[in-house]
Amino acid sequence: MNQTQVIEFLILGFSETPQLQMLFFPAFLLLYMVALSGNLLIMVVIGSSPALHTPMYFFLVNLAMVDILCTSTILPKLLGSMVAKRTISYGGCIVQVFFFTWSLGAELLLFSAMAYDRYVAVCWPLHYSTLMDPQVCRLLAMAVWMVSLANTSVNTGLLLRLPFCHSKVVQHFFCEIPPLLKLSCAPTHLNEVMAFTADMILAVGNFSVIMLSYICIIASILRIRSAAGKQRAFSTCSSHLLVVTLYYSTVIYTYIHPASRYSLDKDKVVSVIYTSVAPSLNPLIYSLRNTDVKAALRRLLS
Repeated sequence: MNQTQVIEFLILGFSETPQLQMLFFPAFLLLYMVALSGNLLIMVVIGSSPALHTPMYFFLVNLAMVDILCTSTILPKLLGSMVAKRTISYGGCIVQVFFFTWSLGAELLLFSAMAYDRYVAVCWPLHYSTLMDPQVCRLLAMAVWMVSLANTSVNTGLLLRLPFCHSKVVQHFFCEIPPLLKLSCAPTHLNEVMAFTADMILAVGNFSVIMLSYICIIASILRIRSAAGKQRAFSTCSSHLLVVTLYYSTVIYTYIHPASRYSLDKDKVVSVIYTSVAPSLNPLIYSLRNTDVKAALRRLLS
């Protein structure tokens, strides 16, 4: 047992070539600064504008909080490993797994909550204030955070029981469940089953809910007679649909397969999108394509 106690892991990262490290560091630093400042700005703008205190923007604030949690869990350690030692303690690795898995589950659930909000707004506009009152929004947000917390608690707890002896090298740029399972010298079948089940429920399940919502939304929009009415209805959903497409295309590719089929070269590149690129683009997509947010931002800056 003494031989299986791991004190720290070595994060492989992207490359050991100094020239490539010099290119990666400013790129990821820029992504982190854009994600952090953009999501904080979204929260400040919505919080300071009473006109934006609606369900849609309430969920957008929660999305900004999730994106800050995700990037702050991954990118500071990644940036530090590029200029200093690439090791991470066992406890630090487990903490990174916990908070990353929490933010990942919360983001997927939030997309469903936002899709439901858009469905009610477009398909049941006369009942919107009743179906999406503040209490309902708070309950939905609480469910998002608590369900994702339960998911990460179970999967991280199962990871804690595993001994690691095959290697101390994490073949990724952060601690994640699939590459860590490959390092264990104990059977990981239960971990794989639980992780795969959670991924199917959170990723495929929520994706199905979102697609069903948008089928109903599109059908409702097509029944609108005026072109201006159709464009106005679609504009309220286009930003959310764009973000969902970007995020789900990478998450489903990465997670809906057993850990034994984990591919370093492919999954590492794809992981950059949902851990770094998507949280950086979300504030830009929601602000640049939203006249209300742009108006509130102009008022705040003036």
